[in-house]
Amino acid sequence: MRRVRFRDSHGDVRHGALEDEEIRAFPTDGERVTADEEYFDLSEVEVLPPTDPSKIVCVGLNYADHAEEQGKEVPDRPLLFLKTPNTVASHGQTVELPEGKERLDYEAELGVVIGEECSDVSEAEANDVIAGFTCVNDISNRDDQDVETNWVRGKAFDDAAPIGPVVASPDEVPMDASVQCRVNGELRQDSSREQFIFSVPELVAEITNYITLEPGDVISTGTPEGVGPLSDGDTVEVEVEGVGTLRNEVHIP
Repeated sequence: MRRVRFRDSHGDVRHGALEDEEIRAFPTDGERVTADEEYFDLSEVEVLPPTDPSKIVCVGLNYADHAEEQGKEVPDRPLLFLKTPNTVASHGQTVELPEGKERLDYEAELGVVIGEECSDVSEAEANDVIAGFTCVNDISNRDDQDVETNWVRGKAFDDAAPIGPVVASPDEVPMDASVQCRVNGELRQDSSREQFIFSVPELVAEITNYITLEPGDVISTGTPEGVGPLSDGDTVEVEVEGVGTLRNEVHIP
């Protein structure tokens, strides 16, 4: 199943399953109950971020080729940083990026969506706490990232984490799922999750050793080589096999 969160024509936030280009709305959604199945054309609703995370835990340098292009050593444990809820943007949204920066980069990533509150999860138990997978664009402000140690300005600015368009159940996403990025239709990144330095179970175990994860939180698992700068008016597409394509236009004042 590929779960989607959307706003209908009445302004109500709904949840459903995306089936081709049509949404089958769930009949029970919070306090709202409908007697019959409802269907919505994807193009006629506002697609929202498929999850509402309290935090996004991001992983740096989780592909050896990306570490090499950044001139960094491959880490001996996951390099972690946080993105806050203000960074979340939805599929189809025009993301508004900071003005006056020399380098704002796209980064295509597989996002792991957490399904239950959890801490101290072992690698063997990691799959039990995963609700599914999504696409993430870890947009980065290199100007400030390169001169600070905590990366707040570099990674946690508004609209710095487009997410979506859906949360695909784990069975939908292959173990070697491809991770790609296109800018204005041109392929810029092309790799797969089997190229991770640290696997998803390793990441879940390491992160929950320090941080309690809550339902809807996202682990953004790192980006492959091919990152590059964005310009005003660019269209960025992040595609993860089994999930679909996250698409955003970029506005830089």
